[in-house]
Amino acid sequence: MKIKRLCRHSGLFALAVLILLAGCGQAEPEEALPSPLVSVMTVTPSRLELSEVLPGRVAAVRIAEIRPQVSGIVQRRLFEQGTEVRAGQPLFQINPAPFKAEADATGAALQRAEVALARAQLQTRRLQSLVEVGAVSHQVYDDAVSLRDQAAADVAQARATLKRRQLDLKFATVEAPISGRIEQALVSEGALVGSGDSSPMARIHQIDQVYVDVRRPASSLESLRQALTTQQASADEGLPVAILRSDGEAYDVTGRILFSGINVDAGTGDVLLRVLVDNPQRLLLPGMFVRARVPRTSYAEALMVPQQAVVRNDGEPQIWTIDAQNRAKLTPVKLGELLNRHYRIQSGLAAGQTIVIEGMARLSNGIEVQAHEWQALEPTTAASTH
Repeated sequence: MKIKRLCRHSGLFALAVLILLAGCGQAEPEEALPSPLVSVMTVTPSRLELSEVLPGRVAAVRIAEIRPQVSGIVQRRLFEQGTEVRAGQPLFQINPAPFKAEADATGAALQRAEVALARAQLQTRRLQSLVEVGAVSHQVYDDAVSLRDQAAADVAQARATLKRRQLDLKFATVEAPISGRIEQALVSEGALVGSGDSSPMARIHQIDQVYVDVRRPASSLESLRQALTTQQASADEGLPVAILRSDGEAYDVTGRILFSGINVDAGTGDVLLRVLVDNPQRLLLPGMFVRARVPRTSYAEALMVPQQAVVRNDGEPQIWTIDAQNRAKLTPVKLGELLNRHYRIQSGLAAGQTIVIEGMARLSNGIEVQAHEWQALEPTTAASTH
């Protein structure tokens, strides 16, 4: 009985399977899938300026150490510390009394020598007429001429000595050799100073122009030269450089690289760049640490594509391109710099080609696509790297 029931159930199951198979055979064929919808853009060349931000330190164009040229006691300081001074401005007053006394004594000696010279000249003229008539010997006349010449030499020596004493009196007032900002005084009133002192009385920094010294790898020197050639600038003008604050904002100053100031550090192998910066408002002070945006290289016709357009196959970069028949093709490319989520294409693409930016999931080589223009969320404005 059980065997009959089992056979009946097996027959029913087989009948159900046959009905299902028959139904599947009668299903209508599926419709063809629509062409993939992709966002595309046309590659167009544009000028690209690349730069990098490097740390730098500000240094004065010129530093003058104020030193006395005479020895004496400092009577007064004639400047405000930390202010701007001009060339020739009095800074310190050394006691001038000893130098004035010496100048007066030398002046009196000069007058005495001039009187002696006048007497010797008069005596020579008198003897000259007498020697012509034989009233005096030639020896007497020659001695008078010798005394006259010696008196003239004494006058010349006295005049030179007087000039020296007058210079010492002038040097008692210590003046600024250059214009600039003066630091704090390193000597005070009452100090004894001399021309042989090892330490200066003060220092002046010329900061209407300053240097910003930055370092970069020596391998970048050639790119600097190429940038100079591309921008058609002369070596005297230099490449423009922006000086940045700590928050990234640029100072309102103008800087340029001095190629005459480029050298390689033997210890580190880095290139030392000297940037000359106009500093009329004295915003940059010696010793400050700043950042400089230094040109690295430039391209007259760079091809830039969004980073999302690049796909990688076994690590090799490729880009989907669309031909005139709206068919997709996977094209190998060589990538350059990445900045602001855009790659510079070194090779593999040409200007005017159409590339896929979005909708690449269903693409395959040769497939026909429906393309519409890609709308960028943000424009490509980057022109620098860090």
